[in-house]
Amino acid sequence: MSSQPDGYTAFSTVDEAPGVLVLHAWWGLNKDVRDYCDALAQAGFNAFAPDFYQGQVVTTVEAAEAAGDALDHQQATQRLVTAADWLAGKTGERHSGVAAVGFSLGAFLALGVSINHADLLHSVISYYAARPDDYGSARARYLAHMAQSDAFATEAEIDAWQDVLAAAGRSLALHRYPQTGHWFAEPSRPDAYQPAAAELAWQRTLSFLRSGQAD
Repeated sequence: MSSQPDGYTAFSTVDEAPGVLVLHAWWGLNKDVRDYCDALAQAGFNAFAPDFYQGQVVTTVEAAEAAGDALDHQQATQRLVTAADWLAGKTGERHSGVAAVGFSLGAFLALGVSINHADLLHSVISYYAARPDDYGSARARYLAHMAQSDAFATEAEIDAWQDVLAAAGRSLALHRYPQTGHWFAEPSRPDAYQPAAAELAWQRTLSFLRSGQAD
């Protein structure tokens, strides 16, 4: 068994609990992400959040933009691949892969891994992020929580993403949340956080995770 990658672990006390990766946004592995992992563990999942920033956590948009710009996406993708492989080994899911919940940057990375390392992820839940790409080799099913108004994910981008997923025969359950913007599900962003929408997205995520794996 390979050693545990850098990150945050919250494992369930339930026997044979399935694995879920939780992938942080450009803020880093902050309390929102750790709390999300803890909630997943309470709900009967083994959660692991890899740390793409290696300990750095930022709180302002300016600092987050700088951190995101400085991130080596190839290196971050490799960390995600390593984390998925490690978690699947811990949960006995090497044959199927694990699920991934990503927030913004983390969701974008997860969508890429679902294409280029299709055996590692059976399900991807995206908060705020769309990624039009070639999903012909993907095996995952997809759930998306999209804000009503979001400069980081335009209507044209979302439409294009839906089109390419449909062309590849991949399932997408897409939900738009009225009167929300980017970061609506993150309590640490009081300017954007919408508790009712966040709770609805959480319940939909649990239902999706519990509804089974893709082919």
